[in-house]
Amino acid sequence: MKRALVPALVLAVAGCREAPEDRQTPSTLDAHGTGAQRVATEMWVQFGAAAFGFAIVVAFLAVAVFRSRRKRPADPLADTGGVSWVVLGGIVLPIVVLTGLFVFSARNLSALTKPPKASAVEVQITGHRWWWEVRYPEQRVVTANQVVVPVGQDVLFRITSDDVIHSFWAPQLQRKMDAIPGTVTSTWWHVTKPGLYRGVCSEFCGLEHGRMQFMVQALPEGEFRAWLAGATLPARKPTTPSEKRGEEVFTTSTCAVCHTIRGTPAGGDFAPDLTHIASRPAIAGAQLPTNRGNLGGWIMDPQHVKPGALMPPGKLTGPELQSLLDYLESLR
Repeated sequence: MKRALVPALVLAVAGCREAPEDRQTPSTLDAHGTGAQRVATEMWVQFGAAAFGFAIVVAFLAVAVFRSRRKRPADPLADTGGVSWVVLGGIVLPIVVLTGLFVFSARNLSALTKPPKASAVEVQITGHRWWWEVRYPEQRVVTANQVVVPVGQDVLFRITSDDVIHSFWAPQLQRKMDAIPGTVTSTWWHVTKPGLYRGVCSEFCGLEHGRMQFMVQALPEGEFRAWLAGATLPARKPTTPSEKRGEEVFTTSTCAVCHTIRGTPAGGDFAPDLTHIASRPAIAGAQLPTNRGNLGGWIMDPQHVKPGALMPPGKLTGPELQSLLDYLESLR
């Protein structure tokens, strides 16, 4: 029995340590946003209350077993000493504990659902099968699967869906919020620590639900403003012959039918905007780090990464692909 408890204790203690920087499975208990901190506190309080209740039940059982070994009275009905324990443990204590938990949870829920009076930034999120469209309406910035926010400021999110119900969730920053077709829901973030955080879709939405993720870049205010200013600019003009050939490949192929690159004839609105794709931390629903090899593999065979994705395979020659990659890598 003792040997079986040791591994369980080791796993429990290991699960309480701080998450590594490159963690791919974010936890609400590793909170870096005020909303997630409230959720984490709620979870620990509920867990503590449950553990306390379990301990009380075990203690009462031990007392009952101990008392059962005493000499029983001649008239068991005359033994009313246990009535007070029944009233205290079965009625009074549950009422007090559950009432306290209800009030505590209601306050947390109210704080999570009430948006701030004023927010530094507004972000519009639209869920698609299977990627996230991210817009900053005041600055007219559009990106995909990339959410950039300032640290220490309130950010208001307005969330909807273009097809089916999704759920927008960055576990380390805030509670989840459904993205519903034809409806706009709202939530807010207040990130407390700079870093790169992973978000997920937490509502089953089809074949590639598990690969519909996004990356959050939390930047100090100055860096965020610099990023925002750069993101408002059109795509960088190609400078080398290979980059110019790559732009031509993009705008004359099926790529331009679905994708937009601002400053070029490519104006498709069916798939992610690629104006600054090289500056994004990940591609393909945040499944692949953005680099030349992953871009090439994703363009030529997207079904290998995300079976069922709506992006068709690229039909390019080797030289065409290399020129296209040179061009895409210049879009920062």
